[in-house]
Amino acid sequence: MAASAAQESVKEECSAELAAEESSPESLTGFRFIPFRRSDVLQMLRSEKRLDSQQEEFFEEAVLTIVQTFRDDFHESRQALKDCYAGLDPDADTRALPDNPMSQDDAVEALRGRLAELLNRANYEVLTEAQLKKAFRSKSLFQIRLRVDLKDFDDLMLYCRGGNERTETVRLMFGLFKRQVRFLNYDRVVLFIRFADRGARTDNDFTPGRVMIKLFQNVPDADLEMLFPNTRVAMRWIDRLLIGVPALASGVVVATTKLGAPLVLLATLGGFWLGLHSEPVTLDKRGLLVIGAGVAALGAYLWKQWSSYRNRKERFRQALTRDLYFKLLDNNAGVLLRVLDDAEDSECKEAFIALYFLLAQGRAISAKALDAVIEDWFAERWHARLDFEIEDALKKLQQLALAQEHDGLWSMSAKAATPSVAVS
Repeated sequence: MAASAAQESVKEECSAELAAEESSPESLTGFRFIPFRRSDVLQMLRSEKRLDSQQEEFFEEAVLTIVQTFRDDFHESRQALKDCYAGLDPDADTRALPDNPMSQDDAVEALRGRLAELLNRANYEVLTEAQLKKAFRSKSLFQIRLRVDLKDFDDLMLYCRGGNERTETVRLMFGLFKRQVRFLNYDRVVLFIRFADRGARTDNDFTPGRVMIKLFQNVPDADLEMLFPNTRVAMRWIDRLLIGVPALASGVVVATTKLGAPLVLLATLGGFWLGLHSEPVTLDKRGLLVIGAGVAALGAYLWKQWSSYRNRKERFRQALTRDLYFKLLDNNAGVLLRVLDDAEDSECKEAFIALYFLLAQGRAISAKALDAVIEDWFAERWHARLDFEIEDALKKLQQLALAQEHDGLWSMSAKAATPSVAVS
């Protein structure tokens, strides 16, 4: 019954989904991402009815200008990024020219720089090495230990976007105890890695210099290890005890019932060979059968324990693979295209919002005061707490000749009727 209960507990642990039982509806303060679609943001702004008819007409014309400007800007970025990644894309089905002037190292460096800039424009936050190591030290919600060797990578970037604090109930000791665990769950995570030379461990999947880009969703900060291709599942002490204690008990039973006679016979033979006693010992057919039966029993016992250990690790590995199947959103070039689209949407949304509330103020206002108005609007009207990038948004409007700054105060530009400045 105890063994059956242990198996049921392991089965429940392995099949448990990471979906939180309780989650906060509000995003954590500090994330710049605006968790609404571009068209929805426009609908939200229009529903406010804070502009008069002349302002509304101007706002709609400015929206078209903003959309067209960023469309052209990101079209150029898209082509440059695709050209930069072409020689590194492991999924490419086109042939590369033999006289490519850019070396692989130069291409990786250029791609890394462009991708970092793009992710920043798409409101992704970089995860520092300190944050990554802290996440690695955190206990996995899978109730298993995951290990990653960062030395397998010559280059590594990890970016996240959006996040909520969530609460999940973790079962302990066959479900006899429960513990509430609060953790930060990232909405999107982008992983950029370049494989290092692993020497004898190098294989086709870990080709030195190969670049891999992955996009994941719904990732707990304590389980960032599972995103890496070299993740290893290690047994916790509790898992080892669940295997070791029954193994020790059954080992005592095997030793007393199956190995008693063979051990006595072998001890007698050893004593005679070592000169501890002079009475000869006859090793007849029956004695050989006894020793053979003992060795077979010992081998069967050891194999059973090893299989139990291996099967437990395999169940955890299958649970990890199954969860990753639903978290992976895109790979390689597909990630770049997704992030490009996200960046364009983010730039447009920020410009729309800043323009609307600057118009609605009807007077010059500081960037800090306008930022507070916008963030309060999101928190109170739409239950979304975020860190709006007011300086960046106003700079976009200024480059489009839609807004101007004087003595630290922002207002609509006198040349707003004919915006023509492109965003760099």
